[in-house]
Amino acid sequence: MFNEYRPTLGYDEYFCREQSAPRADLEPLLSSLGQIGLTELNRNHASAGNLLRRLGATFQLNGTGLHGGERILPFDPLPRLIHLHDWAKLERGLVQRLEAIDRFLADVYGPQKILKDGVIPREDVESSQGWRPQMQDIQLPLNRWCHISGLDLIRDEEGTWRVLEDNLRCPSGVAYFLENRRVMKRLFPSLFAGRTVQPIDDYPSKLLQTLQDLAPWADTPRVVLLTPGVFNSAYFEHSYLAQQMGIALVEGRDLICEDGRVWMRSTTGREPVDVIYRRIDDDFLDPKVFRRDSALGVPGLMDVLQNGRIAIANAPGTGVADDKLIYAYVPKMIRYYLNEEPIIENVPTYLCSHQDDRQYVLENLEKLVVKSVAEAGGYGMLIGPQSSRSEIAEFDSKIRANPRNYIAQPTLQLSTVPSLSNGELFPCHVDLRPYVLRGASNWVSPGGLTRVALKRGSLVVNSSQGGGCKDTWVVSDSPVVSDSPIVGDIQGEQTVQEAMPC
Repeated sequence: MFNEYRPTLGYDEYFCREQSAPRADLEPLLSSLGQIGLTELNRNHASAGNLLRRLGATFQLNGTGLHGGERILPFDPLPRLIHLHDWAKLERGLVQRLEAIDRFLADVYGPQKILKDGVIPREDVESSQGWRPQMQDIQLPLNRWCHISGLDLIRDEEGTWRVLEDNLRCPSGVAYFLENRRVMKRLFPSLFAGRTVQPIDDYPSKLLQTLQDLAPWADTPRVVLLTPGVFNSAYFEHSYLAQQMGIALVEGRDLICEDGRVWMRSTTGREPVDVIYRRIDDDFLDPKVFRRDSALGVPGLMDVLQNGRIAIANAPGTGVADDKLIYAYVPKMIRYYLNEEPIIENVPTYLCSHQDDRQYVLENLEKLVVKSVAEAGGYGMLIGPQSSRSEIAEFDSKIRANPRNYIAQPTLQLSTVPSLSNGELFPCHVDLRPYVLRGASNWVSPGGLTRVALKRGSLVVNSSQGGGCKDTWVVSDSPVVSDSPIVGDIQGEQTVQEAMPC
């Protein structure tokens, strides 16, 4: 199957590029894939797409309406493996990073010590599009700001893990992370044989517990998921998570603020709400405080938050730490608040708002990746080595006109994993989005959503730009000896026997 597979520049997670030989710990998986064969792999790959479509695991492309741009997130059947001892270090690094970011948010919306001490320039924080001065001096339950986070990690040319971005407002993709595993167990059960794959199916229960932790005033807190509605690109995920947690999926019109509380309208009257898992941006949360033309939010919501009778996950204002310029300061936050060195380093980053960095970026645009600090989904980005002269000239003008809006990073060769496209295998660049839950305790999903740049040679993994996804396995070093896996029903029965948790 892999006779024609040739790793490209950088670090391939299946093969050593120098010898084109499989990595020793991947040989059992490669043997299992070889037993399936490329023909059967392609057949089951097509079945996976049909299965995801039947399950409703689709998303909307921006601006395409309810059905016109509906598509599944392309799924690749070759799993990505991360060993448990490697994962333990990543887990510690993710928790460390989010603890520092939480303290930073509590500080900048409170005493602002880090700004007064000159560790981070005040103008860089208060000029951010995510800065919400309305959150100043508001005390949050457990002093937590980032309850649900999805940080993007990459492996560089040497195989070293680095943080690429912090996603702290409404991180998406977890439904596809969960569904990918169900599809793998249904269609490729033999790949699990003899391996201990860390389970992920308890994510919804962990998420519900995290949300309930945020309302210590209630014995049994009522949690709702606030969605913009069916036209939102991630509506499948909103409805999926609400169903999995057994909570109400609501829109802004379903909630009302009265008597110092948030209430949900129902057929039997109104019912109190303690926690809102919001999947709408800050600007639309409360038309009395933010955008007055918002029809998606709940008038008076911020007053209830300030009075401590509602918890919102994630808290309004966390977007300031989503800012790609503020990302560059996270190592300083870790040293300042925790007195520790970062466990997972950033990608080297140039801040165009700083004169020396800006000069270097303008002189080397053809070598760098330039990003708009507030854009997502692969938009507002220049990949210098793959860009035309006119595109480079356009970004030169944009940076000069608004330097605060841009950062730049070296063009890294993201690690590659074999992927299947149009019937053949070739190396595709990947990143990883683990999900971290922080309520009364911390919980990190084993693995996460591996996003794949399915276009040959592309470095852009975003689904809006043609990217797909893979199942990510966190595996122990010792294989499990067991019988063949048992295939069960896709609607929720166990599909692999308990000796092989997955």
